[in-house]
Amino acid sequence: MKKILLALLLGSPLLNFAQNKLSGVVTDSINQPLKGVSVFLPDVHKSAITNESGVYTLNNLPSGNVKISFSFVGYNTENKSVLLNPGENLLNITLLQSEFKMDEVVVSTVFNKLQSQNVMKVEHSNVRQLQHKGAVTLVEGIATIPGVSQISTGTSIGKPVIRGLSGNRVLVYSQGVRLENQQFGDEHGLGLNDSGVESVEVIKGPASLLYGSDALGGVLYFNPEKFAAANAFKADFGQRFFSNTLGSSTTLGLKTSTENLKFLARGNYTTQSDYAVPNGDKVTNTRYNEKDFKTGIGFSNDNYSGVLRYNFNALSLGIPEDGIAEQTNSKTPDYPRQSVYNHLLSLNNTLFFGNSKLDLDLGYISNTRNEFEENATPDLKMQLNTFNYDAKYHLPKTGKWESILGIQGMHQSNTNKASEFLIPDAVTNDIGFFGTTNYEWKSNVIQAGLRYDNRKISSDAHGITGTEGSFEAVHRSFDSFNAALGYKTNFGKPVTLRLNVASGFRAPNLAELASNGVHEGTNRYEIGNSDLKTEQNLQTDLNLEYNNDHFEFFVNGFYNFVNHYIFTSPTAEQIDGYDVFRYVQDDAALYGGEIGLHIHPHPLDWLHYETSFEMVNGKRKDGDYLPLIPANNWNNTLRGEFNLKNFADGYASLNVSHTFNQSHVGTFETESDGYTLVNLALGGKVIFGKTAFDISLNGNNIFDEKYIAHLSRLKTDGIPNIGRNIILGVNFNL
Repeated sequence: MKKILLALLLGSPLLNFAQNKLSGVVTDSINQPLKGVSVFLPDVHKSAITNESGVYTLNNLPSGNVKISFSFVGYNTENKSVLLNPGENLLNITLLQSEFKMDEVVVSTVFNKLQSQNVMKVEHSNVRQLQHKGAVTLVEGIATIPGVSQISTGTSIGKPVIRGLSGNRVLVYSQGVRLENQQFGDEHGLGLNDSGVESVEVIKGPASLLYGSDALGGVLYFNPEKFAAANAFKADFGQRFFSNTLGSSTTLGLKTSTENLKFLARGNYTTQSDYAVPNGDKVTNTRYNEKDFKTGIGFSNDNYSGVLRYNFNALSLGIPEDGIAEQTNSKTPDYPRQSVYNHLLSLNNTLFFGNSKLDLDLGYISNTRNEFEENATPDLKMQLNTFNYDAKYHLPKTGKWESILGIQGMHQSNTNKASEFLIPDAVTNDIGFFGTTNYEWKSNVIQAGLRYDNRKISSDAHGITGTEGSFEAVHRSFDSFNAALGYKTNFGKPVTLRLNVASGFRAPNLAELASNGVHEGTNRYEIGNSDLKTEQNLQTDLNLEYNNDHFEFFVNGFYNFVNHYIFTSPTAEQIDGYDVFRYVQDDAALYGGEIGLHIHPHPLDWLHYETSFEMVNGKRKDGDYLPLIPANNWNNTLRGEFNLKNFADGYASLNVSHTFNQSHVGTFETESDGYTLVNLALGGKVIFGKTAFDISLNGNNIFDEKYIAHLSRLKTDGIPNIGRNIILGVNFNL
C-alpha cells in the first residue's frame, strides 16, 4: 500500500522512465536560427531554450499527443499538438515576426489553445508587466486590465470586480485549484502575493460550465511561475521601494531541474506604512505587513506528470476607522487590526494513456481570519477549511473533434473560534459533472458544453433566537443546469469574430442566508434570508478584432441578465442605533463592454500607442441601479522601446488614465467625481561586463491629483486615495 501511495505522489517512479525525445530547430522566415526561443510543454511542466544554432532538445517525454508552444519576443507564438512516438521525434518550427505582444497559451479554458485560436476571449497579462506599470499589489495590477476593477480599502485590501460583479460572483484559481478565503467579506483581500505568480488570465463572463458555482461573473486564473529548464539552476533577488508609504517589497527565489525532477522556492516580505493623500497627510492605520512563501516540486516520467505546490501567506493589516488622525511612519498595525493566514496546498496530476489523458487536481486551503478590536485576544476568529478536487478526462481526439468529461467537487467547513460570530458554523458540499467539446475546421471553431451542479449547505444554530449574533439552523440544497456555446471565425487573415452565449449560477453564501448582526464593513445591521434562491444568469458576449503588422483594434460587448440577483434592502428599522438591512432578490441586468486600439507605426518601430475605453451599467428590474458598478474609464499609453550601449530592452512610457464621474449609483451609495491620473515609467536591463540586472522606475499619480475612487470603501468618509508614489525596483539573477 505504501508503494502505491508513493507512486501516486511522486509520479509512479516504479515505472520505467521514458526514452522519448523531441528535438528540432527554430528558425525565422529567412531560415536563420533563433537563439533564446522558449519551448514549453505545459502537460509535463518541461521547458527548454534554443541554443545559438536554434536547436532545442526535450528528453523523457510521454508517448501520445502533447501540446508544445514556441514563444519569442517579437515573433508570433506557435502552439502545436504533437504525436510523440517511442524513440526520437523531430519537429522544426518557423516563427514569423510580430510587432505586437506574444500570443499566449490559455490555461483557464481547458483546451489550452493560443488566445488567437480560443473561442472565448480571455485576457492574459504577465505579472512582471503589471509591476512595470507601478502596481503596488496583485489586485491593483489586474485592475489595469480593461473590464476589471477593484473594491479597495487603502492600499492593503483589494477585491476584484469583473464587469460590475464582485465578491462571491468572481471565482479565483491559484496553483490550478479554486481559492476559498471568506471572499464574501469586504474587509480582507485575496491572500495572494504577486511574488511567484507568472501571469493572470481573466474570463469576463459566466464560466460555470468549467468551474461551477461562484463563477457567475467571471474567473481570475493565476498561473504560478514555471520551473527551470532541464539541468539548469537559477536564483534571483528582487527589491522594490515605495516613496508614498515608505514601504518595501523583497523577494528571493531559486529553482533547479533535472530531466525528471523539478524544484523551486520563493519568499517575499512586504511592509508599508500609512499611505499619504495629496496634501501630505497620512490616512491612519492603513499600514500593513505581508509574508509570503511558495515552494513546489515536480516529477514526470513516461506516463505521468505531477506537481506538488505549497503557498503560505500571512497578512497583518490595520483597519482604518479614524480617517486622518495620528501621523506616524510606523509599519506596525494599530487596533483595530486583522491577521489573515492562508495555507494553500495543491497537487496537479496528469496521467497519459497514449491518445488520451486524465488531469486530476487536488487542493486543500486553510484560511484563518482574526480581528482584534482593542487587545491581542481576537474578537472574531473564523477558520475555513476547504478540500476540492477537479478531474478532467481528455478523450482521444477524433478527426477535428476534441472532447473533455469532468467531475468537480468541494467539501468545506467554517468554524468560529472566538466570542463574536459573523456567520454560523457550517458545512458546504459541492459536486458537479460536465462535458465540453471543441470542433475546429479551417479558421472556424465551435465549442459547446453542458453541466449539472449540486450544492448542500448545513449550518448550526447558535445563541438565543432574536438576539444579535444568533443563528437558526439552515439546511438547503441548490441545483443548477448550465450550458455554453461559442463560435470563432476569421474573415480573411486580419479579422477575428467571437460570439459566446453562456449561463452561470451562484448559490447564496452563508452571510446572505444567515447573517444576524452588525456588518462592520458596511456599518449596518444585516439580517439574512434562508429562503433565497440560486442566482442564475445568461450572458451574450461579442468580440471583434482586427490585426495587421502595425495596427490592432478590438471591441467587446456584453449583455448579462441575472435572475434572482441578491442584494440588501433597508427595512426602516434600527437596532442599537444601526439601520437594519435584509437580504432580498430581484432580477437585474448588466451591459457594456470595452474598445481599444494599438498602433505601432512604420517606420517608427520603437513607438507604441495604446488606448482603451471601458464601461458597464447595471440595473435592477425595479429600475434602481446596482451598487458597486465601476465608473467608465478611458486609458491611454504612449510607449517607446530602445537599446543603448549598457542598457538593453529599455522602455519608457507615459500613461494618462481618465475616470469619468459616476452618477448611476445604487441605493445609499454616493456619487463620485471624475479625475485624471498621469503615470510615468522607465526601465530596462543595465549591463556592466558580465553583470546585468533589471531596473524599473515608476511615477504614479505624478501630479499628485486628489481623487476618491468610486469603489473605495473609504469614500463615505471623504478620504482620498493615495497621492504621488515613486516606485523603484531592481531584480538580479544571482
